[in-house]
Amino acid sequence: MSTIGYYICVPFAWLVRLFYNLTNSYGVALILFTLVIKLIMLPFQMKSKKSMLRMNRLSGQMQEIQKRYANNQVKMNEEMQKLYAEEGINPMSGCLWTMLPFPILIALYSIIRQPITHFMMLPESAVETLIQTATKAGVNMANIVQFDKAGEAIVKNGFTQLAAYGQINLVKAVQEMGLSTPDGWFNVNYKFLGLDLTATPWEFIKNFTFTWAVIGVILIPILSGLSQFILSKITMSAQPQQADASAASMKSMMYMMPLMSVYIAFIMPAALGVYWIAQSVFSLIQELVLNKTLNAKMEAEEEARFQARQAERQKPHGGRPPSRSCRESRKSRRKRPCVKSSRPPRRPKPPRPPRLPPAPPRQAGWETAPMPAAGLQGGPL
Repeated sequence: MSTIGYYICVPFAWLVRLFYNLTNSYGVALILFTLVIKLIMLPFQMKSKKSMLRMNRLSGQMQEIQKRYANNQVKMNEEMQKLYAEEGINPMSGCLWTMLPFPILIALYSIIRQPITHFMMLPESAVETLIQTATKAGVNMANIVQFDKAGEAIVKNGFTQLAAYGQINLVKAVQEMGLSTPDGWFNVNYKFLGLDLTATPWEFIKNFTFTWAVIGVILIPILSGLSQFILSKITMSAQPQQADASAASMKSMMYMMPLMSVYIAFIMPAALGVYWIAQSVFSLIQELVLNKTLNAKMEAEEEARFQARQAERQKPHGGRPPSRSCRESRKSRRKRPCVKSSRPPRRPKPPRPPRLPPAPPRQAGWETAPMPAAGLQGGPL
């Protein structure tokens, strides 16, 4: 598993090292690294943002469906899916890109915490050589190597086990004392605006002194939480209105993310807090620009779609041209060619007898003579 994590860190480490070689500043390299990652993910985030804005515009219809089928959850889900399909919306499209910064944060944390193996890309044997060199030079190894109860360095699989930030402290000790280094080594300047980016803000709180080097490092977690809160607030305001339970959950997330960023930035090296601040600031700028440009674009698309529907309704045949069979039938009615048939001719029907003229109407004063009685054949008596 550690091997997989190492290879995941390789492209990120190469990018950070590239910017560090160009600027000779660890803080500027982290900021440029964050900017490049944001630009790489921009096309995917634009698609996610567009889907979210469409959902926001359909919030009225969604609420109407929720009210209409409040007692029929299955029917409500069917209608919602039908609405999503008609509008071309994927409600889950924004989740992936929202969670993507966290794997990058973990990879960057490994690069910061292990500069020898994950930043300089040197093998673990080089770390062993440096430990032996530092030990012989009299360097205090208490914050570099792990010791057992007997005071001996812990060795596992032939390698000395380092403390949590042992590689950072080893790099600083080697650079301060000017010890010999292996091939591929380069000195790392962890200073940024007069701050030590390898320092942990929580340690400075426990050993507080009124200096910029201490106050600046402590401000980094506060600024990371503040920038994350502003970003969360703007992002939530652009999302569609949800039901009461969903709205409460979204509101809690708006406060949980900034608090989590403050906590992480306090207990980890300040360099990670610089990355978090840059990530939030670039995301904030991206959010404002996308909200403005995509809203205008979607309004133009909806207007064009509306005009097209109006034009279709004004056309005959329901906005569709007559079919080919319909056109041919019309032509056949105008002119039918005489075609000889192979079937025998039909027998002619016999003529109908002429109708008798109607009887003349009975006129007034006419009387009908009575019929003679039966058996009276003679003349009058």
